[in-house]
Amino acid sequence: MISLQINGEDVEVDVDPGTPLLWVLRDNLNLTGTKYGCGISQCGACTVLMNGHATRSCTTPVSQAAKFEILTIEGLSEDSSHPIQKAWIEEDVPQCGYCQSGQIMAAVALLNEKTYPTNEEINKAMTNICRCGTYQRIRRAIHRAAQKRGGG
Repeated sequence: MISLQINGEDVEVDVDPGTPLLWVLRDNLNLTGTKYGCGISQCGACTVLMNGHATRSCTTPVSQAAKFEILTIEGLSEDSSHPIQKAWIEEDVPQCGYCQSGQIMAAVALLNEKTYPTNEEINKAMTNICRCGTYQRIRRAIHRAAQKRGGG
Protein backbone atom coordinates (compact mmCIF):
# COMPACT_ATOMS: atom_id res chain seq x y z
CA MET A 1 0.00 0.00 0.00
CA ILE A 2 1.17 3.50 -0.83
CA SER A 3 -0.08 6.43 1.22
CA LEU A 4 -0.74 9.71 -0.56
CA GLN A 5 -2.10 13.10 0.37
CA ILE A 6 -4.31 14.27 -2.48
CA ASN A 7 -6.43 17.40 -2.39
CA GLY A 8 -6.00 17.57 1.38
CA GLU A 9 -7.11 14.00 2.04
CA ASP A 10 -5.05 10.98 2.98
CA VAL A 11 -5.60 8.00 0.70
CA GLU A 12 -4.00 4.60 0.28
CA VAL A 13 -3.62 2.77 -3.00
CA ASP A 14 -2.51 -0.77 -3.67
CA VAL A 15 -0.47 -0.34 -6.85
CA ASP A 16 3.00 -1.07 -8.13
CA PRO A 17 5.33 1.69 -6.80
CA GLY A 18 6.47 2.46 -10.35
CA THR A 19 2.96 3.21 -11.61
CA PRO A 20 2.77 6.76 -12.93
CA LEU A 21 0.85 9.09 -10.64
CA LEU A 22 -1.43 10.02 -13.56
CA TRP A 23 -2.85 6.50 -13.79
CA VAL A 24 -3.30 6.24 -10.02
CA LEU A 25 -5.25 9.51 -10.06
CA ARG A 26 -7.42 8.55 -13.01
CA ASP A 27 -7.84 4.78 -12.66
CA ASN A 28 -7.61 4.17 -8.94
CA LEU A 29 -8.99 7.40 -7.48
CA ASN A 30 -11.35 8.47 -10.31
CA LEU A 31 -9.84 11.96 -10.45
CA THR A 32 -10.19 12.29 -14.20
CA GLY A 33 -9.61 16.04 -14.51
CA THR A 34 -5.90 15.33 -14.97
CA LYS A 35 -5.49 14.29 -18.60
CA TYR A 36 -3.19 11.97 -20.51
CA GLY A 37 -1.57 13.72 -23.42
CA CYS A 38 1.81 12.40 -24.47
CA GLY A 39 3.14 10.14 -21.70
CA ILE A 40 6.65 11.68 -21.92
CA SER A 41 6.29 14.91 -19.87
CA GLN A 42 6.20 17.16 -22.92
CA CYS A 43 2.63 18.41 -23.36
CA GLY A 44 1.58 19.21 -19.77
CA ALA A 45 -2.00 17.89 -19.93
CA CYS A 46 -1.15 15.79 -16.86
CA THR A 47 0.13 18.67 -14.72
CA VAL A 48 -0.65 18.55 -11.01
CA LEU A 49 0.91 20.42 -8.11
CA MET A 50 3.25 18.66 -5.73
CA ASN A 51 4.00 20.89 -2.74
CA GLY A 52 2.86 23.79 -4.91
CA HIS A 53 5.14 23.08 -7.86
CA ALA A 54 3.90 22.07 -11.31
CA THR A 55 4.69 18.40 -11.92
CA ARG A 56 4.03 16.19 -14.92
CA SER A 57 2.19 13.23 -13.42
CA CYS A 58 2.55 10.97 -16.47
CA THR A 59 6.19 10.24 -15.65
CA THR A 60 6.17 10.67 -11.85
CA PRO A 61 6.17 7.29 -10.11
CA VAL A 62 3.51 7.10 -7.42
CA SER A 63 6.18 6.05 -4.91
CA GLN A 64 7.94 9.39 -5.44
CA ALA A 65 4.65 11.31 -5.14
CA ALA A 66 4.04 9.81 -1.70
CA LYS A 67 6.46 12.35 -0.25
CA PHE A 68 4.41 15.37 -1.34
CA GLU A 69 1.08 17.14 -0.93
CA ILE A 70 -0.63 16.62 -4.28
CA LEU A 71 -3.21 19.02 -5.67
CA THR A 72 -5.28 18.18 -8.75
CA ILE A 73 -7.75 20.34 -10.64
CA GLU A 74 -10.54 18.75 -8.59
CA GLY A 75 -8.94 20.03 -5.39
CA LEU A 76 -8.46 23.60 -6.60
CA SER A 77 -12.09 24.45 -5.87
CA GLU A 78 -15.42 22.67 -5.98
CA ASP A 79 -17.23 25.49 -7.76
CA SER A 80 -14.60 27.11 -10.03
CA SER A 81 -14.17 29.93 -7.52
CA HIS A 82 -10.37 29.90 -7.45
CA PRO A 83 -9.05 33.21 -8.90
CA ILE A 84 -7.31 31.47 -11.80
CA GLN A 85 -10.47 29.52 -12.67
CA LYS A 86 -12.52 32.72 -12.57
CA ALA A 87 -9.98 34.49 -14.78
CA TRP A 88 -10.00 31.52 -17.20
CA ILE A 89 -13.78 31.84 -17.52
CA GLU A 90 -13.74 35.65 -17.82
CA GLU A 91 -11.08 35.53 -20.55
CA ASP A 92 -12.88 32.67 -22.34
CA VAL A 93 -9.62 30.72 -22.47
CA PRO A 94 -10.69 27.18 -23.38
CA GLN A 95 -11.39 26.25 -26.94
CA CYS A 96 -11.42 22.44 -27.06
CA GLY A 97 -10.56 22.41 -23.34
CA TYR A 98 -8.50 19.22 -23.26
CA CYS A 99 -5.30 20.82 -21.98
CA GLN A 100 -6.94 23.33 -19.71
CA SER A 101 -6.72 21.52 -16.36
CA GLY A 102 -2.98 21.17 -16.87
CA GLN A 103 -2.70 24.78 -18.04
CA ILE A 104 -4.61 25.99 -14.97
CA MET A 105 -2.45 23.98 -12.59
CA ALA A 106 0.73 25.30 -14.23
CA ALA A 107 -0.64 28.85 -13.93
CA VAL A 108 -1.39 28.32 -10.23
CA ALA A 109 2.19 27.13 -9.69
CA LEU A 110 3.49 30.21 -11.52
CA LEU A 111 1.38 32.54 -9.38
CA ASN A 112 2.59 30.72 -6.26
CA GLU A 113 6.10 31.84 -7.24
CA LYS A 114 5.46 35.22 -8.87
CA THR A 115 2.73 37.55 -7.60
CA TYR A 116 2.65 39.63 -10.79
CA PRO A 117 4.50 37.75 -13.55
CA THR A 118 5.60 39.55 -16.68
CA ASN A 119 4.73 38.28 -20.15
CA GLU A 120 8.27 36.94 -20.42
CA GLU A 121 7.95 35.07 -17.11
CA ILE A 122 4.59 33.66 -18.20
CA ASN A 123 6.02 32.52 -21.53
CA LYS A 124 8.96 30.85 -19.77
CA ALA A 125 6.84 29.11 -17.11
CA MET A 126 3.89 28.02 -19.24
CA THR A 127 5.42 25.17 -21.20
CA ASN A 128 2.17 23.24 -21.59
CA ILE A 129 1.02 22.73 -25.15
CA CYS A 130 -2.35 23.99 -26.36
CA ARG A 131 -3.18 22.59 -29.78
CA CYS A 132 -5.88 25.23 -30.20
CA GLY A 133 -3.35 28.03 -29.67
CA THR A 134 -5.10 29.93 -26.88
CA TYR A 135 -1.80 31.25 -25.53
CA GLN A 136 -2.81 34.93 -25.73
CA ARG A 137 -5.95 34.25 -23.68
CA ILE A 138 -3.96 32.13 -21.22
CA ARG A 139 -1.55 35.03 -20.71
CA ARG A 140 -4.40 37.50 -20.20
CA ALA A 141 -6.07 35.16 -17.72
CA ILE A 142 -2.87 34.83 -15.70
CA HIS A 143 -2.53 38.61 -15.53
CA ARG A 144 -6.20 38.91 -14.52
CA ALA A 145 -5.81 36.25 -11.81
CA ALA A 146 -2.70 37.99 -10.49
CA GLN A 147 -4.70 41.21 -10.17
CA LYS A 148 -7.57 39.38 -8.42
CA ARG A 149 -5.23 37.65 -5.98
CA GLY A 150 -3.30 40.84 -5.34
CA GLY A 151 -6.48 42.80 -4.70
CA GLY A 152 -5.78 45.18 -7.56
